[in-house]
Amino acid sequence: MTDTHDMRREMPLGLAQRGYTGVIQHLAAKEAGSALSDIELESRLIELGFVEGARVEVLHEGLVGRDPIAVRVDNITIAVRRREAMAIIVA
Repeated sequence: MTDTHDMRREMPLGLAQRGYTGVIQHLAAKEAGSALSDIELESRLIELGFVEGARVEVLHEGLVGRDPIAVRVDNITIAVRRREAMAIIVA
């Protein structure tokens, strides 16, 4: 039996809607368009727990522009801006 995540298309977490669940595939800080440098953004995301193989779920979206989003990463809940979440590639 194959994992259902193996057949899903990769996408940035920043595009996910509330209720989305997936697994982090990799980070792509260059494509995020963040005000932070690529290295700083990637380091911050890793420190928060956004690492390859971690399970994620979008729990909540902000009222204005659906930003920020509340994301459960394994067993912790983190608020992240959609712009920075664009660097987190999930499937």
